[in-house]
Amino acid sequence: MYLDFFGFKEQPFNVTPDPKFLNFSESYQDALAYLIYGIRMRKGFVVLTGEIGIGKTTVINALLERLDDSHRISSLVHSNMSLKDMLRFIFRDYGLDASGKSKSELLLNLQEFLIRLDQKGGNAVLIVDEAQNLRSWQLEEIRLLSNIETAKRKLIQIVLVGQPELLHLMNSLELKQFKQRVSLHFHLTTLTQDEMETYVEHRLKVAGYQGKRLFEDGALEEIYKFSEGIPRLINAICDRALIKACVSGHRKIDRKLLRKVM
Repeated sequence: MYLDFFGFKEQPFNVTPDPKFLNFSESYQDALAYLIYGIRMRKGFVVLTGEIGIGKTTVINALLERLDDSHRISSLVHSNMSLKDMLRFIFRDYGLDASGKSKSELLLNLQEFLIRLDQKGGNAVLIVDEAQNLRSWQLEEIRLLSNIETAKRKLIQIVLVGQPELLHLMNSLELKQFKQRVSLHFHLTTLTQDEMETYVEHRLKVAGYQGKRLFEDGALEEIYKFSEGIPRLINAICDRALIKACVSGHRKIDRKLLRKVM
């Protein structure tokens, strides 16, 4: 409702993880660099963690935009499934036929596919989101996939994405072997206040805003105090503030208006 009022081409604070709105603070730059390095250098297991709403999915979407056609991608959102069920989803994403095959046949066929892909210069990637909800036995089953390798390199790169609870799970004694397979781990941190202000201005610009400064210093201070630098909360607060400003006919958002929407 406020797009025309402020001259936006699209909503600047939509909660969907659109990578074009990703503001590359130092933490996000490092996270993306770690992921790209881990995949291209065939490190096997790479782990990305961060609090709820920190922007993990947005980083993953930015990663996918930067991987060329030589990479075959399979994405799973955690659910309580066996390795055989996981393999069926992986086969679907890789364009393979999983019908009527046993677990051992699926593993054998996957290995054959990965070897052929490697010989053609390709690289397979498996991304598992919400990995903090995996159980120990599921992580162990996923570890079996990392055993598919040649003498020189891993044939499938596995990216686990999850909340900090994933680290607690990986640190358990029963997953000692699994943790040893993790080559790289990066933990996304919350934005500093300066980074948050840059983040807000970046999103306004990407959305097409060309007017004078929209959020005053006092408003930005209130946003940071409430959000603690978590992008999802920043988006929600800013969106409500824009609606309130539009309804009230205000062209600027100050501390007073901000407090009314929190």
